[in-house]
Amino acid sequence: MPVVLMKPRQNVRGFTYRGIVLEDAPAWSGGRRRPVGWPELRAIVQAQQPVLSAPEPGCVRLCAVCRGPSGAGSYRCFQCDLHEQSAAGSLADLVVPVAYAIKGAPHARRLWQYKSPRMSQAAAAGAGVILRAMLLVFLRDHGSCLWQAAGAPGGTHVAGRPTHVAVVPTARGRPGEHPLRALVHGYLAAPWTGLTARPGGEQVRDLDPERFTAGPVPGARVLLVDDTWTTGSSAQSAAMALRAAGARSVITVVLGRHLGGAADEAGLGPAGMPFRLGSCAVHQARAVGSRP
Repeated sequence: MPVVLMKPRQNVRGFTYRGIVLEDAPAWSGGRRRPVGWPELRAIVQAQQPVLSAPEPGCVRLCAVCRGPSGAGSYRCFQCDLHEQSAAGSLADLVVPVAYAIKGAPHARRLWQYKSPRMSQAAAAGAGVILRAMLLVFLRDHGSCLWQAAGAPGGTHVAGRPTHVAVVPTARGRPGEHPLRALVHGYLAAPWTGLTARPGGEQVRDLDPERFTAGPVPGARVLLVDDTWTTGSSAQSAAMALRAAGARSVITVVLGRHLGGAADEAGLGPAGMPFRLGSCAVHQARAVGSRP
């Protein structure tokens, strides 16, 4: 597999990476190993840019929580408003999608291909290459945007960085390590905290403070990662479990905010709200893509 060379425990824009990043060999490389770094990882993401869309910072048409469509004159979408009414104060401090996952579009397909047992190993690995690059590049370039937007003490200062990382458990009770955690767990230096579904809890579709359990994390600042956000019930239930375990703050980063096939007509597709490497839903003005 090609190797992404990084310094051990490299601090980049308020986030810490550990050792090296191992990247799967693309089919066109013939399986040959070659060293690649941040420019190459960014190039992987940039190649997808024409078919991606992402929330525009400060857009009043978007839900202030999940960045999906909120409806005319509404601060939050229906689901996020319901969650706020039900569990104010125990949800994630901030939710930021890396991109939109529009039904039938390439990004939405990748988000099920990388973990689908029906896909060939090569196809799943190919989808994983892109998703891993998207997440790592996003954290590198926009990690400090997240900490500042969430009001983390110190912003890019060490006091504002996450102390733990967690992944939202699968809704299908898949045994073993979650595919998203398997994709990136070796590349992030912050310790991982486990989240598990209570028996039968993985089948729950509504917000439920007892749906998941987490190990003790007193005073922790947790980066919670998820692959797909549809209603947000899974991710917010996970945030509630982390709060119950003692987490002081939870920032949720989602690879794909699911949208229906009419997203283009609503102006949320690549033409109306294009994905930009240099921006994010809570972007803070500064140079992106420069040396750390």
